[in-house]
Amino acid sequence: MVKFTPKEIKFLKKNEGCRVATSSGRMPHIAPVTYYFEDGSFYFATDYDTKKYSNLKKNRNIAISVDIYSPGKHKAVVVQGTASFIEKGSEFERLYRIFYKNYAWVRAMPWKEGEAPFVRVVPQKKASWGIG
Repeated sequence: MVKFTPKEIKFLKKNEGCRVATSSGRMPHIAPVTYYFEDGSFYFATDYDTKKYSNLKKNRNIAISVDIYSPGKHKAVVVQGTASFIEKGSEFERLYRIFYKNYAWVRAMPWKEGEAPFVRVVPQKKASWGIG
């Protein structure tokens, strides 16, 4: 598992939006998502009818970019890793409580087990810049 520096961890916990790149063939797909970072892994929710979900069912490889663009002060953490689904049980419930507490869009559009999974991303490689 990839080790993050204390400054990278602070940056990742301070932000909540990222882009995820998936692919099931020759054409990559990228989408913005809200993420939660904990213990070196990233978590996000997706719907079953999304391209992200379809791609990840066929190919667990994923890339994530958490970045803030400011000319001359660009900051980013980019990872490549593997994804797995959390669809039910105590881990689903725990993540759902975290997302419900932290993100207004979850409170506005709640869901239950079986309606949308969480994705856990375990980084295998990382790069960062501008973090310090």
